[in-house]
Amino acid sequence: MIYLGGVPFASDDSSQGMDTLISLMEHPLLVSASNSLNSMQEKKISFSENSSPVTSKISKWVYLFQREFATVDPALVDLIGTDEATTCVGIAIRNCKSGMISVAHMDSPRIVDDGLGQMLSLVADHDSDAVLDVHMMGGFDDRSSQHSYVAAKGRTKSEGYSYPLCAKIVDALRNRSEKFQIQTLHVLGHNTKWDSEGIAYPIFHGFVVETSSGSMRPASFDGSSRCPDEIVRRIRVSACFEDPNWDHKLLDTYETSSDQFVIATCAWSIRQKRIALALQNLSDAEILLSCSTSPSAEAPDFVDNERRKWDYLIRHPDWRLTFPSMRPRVFHRTADGTWLQN
Repeated sequence: MIYLGGVPFASDDSSQGMDTLISLMEHPLLVSASNSLNSMQEKKISFSENSSPVTSKISKWVYLFQREFATVDPALVDLIGTDEATTCVGIAIRNCKSGMISVAHMDSPRIVDDGLGQMLSLVADHDSDAVLDVHMMGGFDDRSSQHSYVAAKGRTKSEGYSYPLCAKIVDALRNRSEKFQIQTLHVLGHNTKWDSEGIAYPIFHGFVVETSSGSMRPASFDGSSRCPDEIVRRIRVSACFEDPNWDHKLLDTYETSSDQFVIATCAWSIRQKRIALALQNLSDAEILLSCSTSPSAEAPDFVDNERRKWDYLIRHPDWRLTFPSMRPRVFHRTADGTWLQN
């Protein structure tokens, strides 16, 4: 059930997710929230010893890659966030009573229903009337031409990747029994800018949530804060399509009670090595066209990150060497804020 401004959001029971999405996008409260976000300076998250006025040096944070989720206790974690989203959508759900927060980086409508269930397992209090604050950011207007989002009412093959994903998330929230108070819907047209040639780009690629207050703001993370176990976690995103254990699910990444990263096992076949060998000789432009849903909107380090993944797969074609005895890879937080493998 969706709430706005403390009251249920009225929508036709027969309406589809796209219709509800469009109505929400036009609501003055959410338009105002997006305008406020667009006036903010993006927060830059770094674990570097050298911090600048726009870069936050942090000690207790949880970072999420594509298709991952984590639920954090504000007593143990200061910040939780994600970035690198173009056609993906980052979603944060916070229990206003307990303060527990779950964040996910969703990349496909197929994972939304089960993924929300995973997120809510530790956030929702099924014995109470708790209101769950929801923030969504990402999923820019990636359709083939420059339109207003209202044009999405006529669904076509050019609807892109972002619209179906956003519509599915909204529809799933509407159909669940929990009370979801949508505070931010910074997606699609609200999160899109165009260059002089009419090419669309996201305004923001990510966000961070301050766990003590539940406030969300645009953010980007550098290489020092996208950790731990960066390469293995990136590989899981593409390899999980071969592992039936992860069908329709978000990737388990973090253990809430122990404040440890527990990188759940993910199997991949020798096919991943063959794909890596075939792709590594492509030019940067060819890699963008072959590996991205939005080639013109990717960050400058996208190609390098892909090449580092392929290098690992070529050197470690057998997943059992990465996950011996099918055990997860576990990392604990040290006194200085870094992560150390157990």
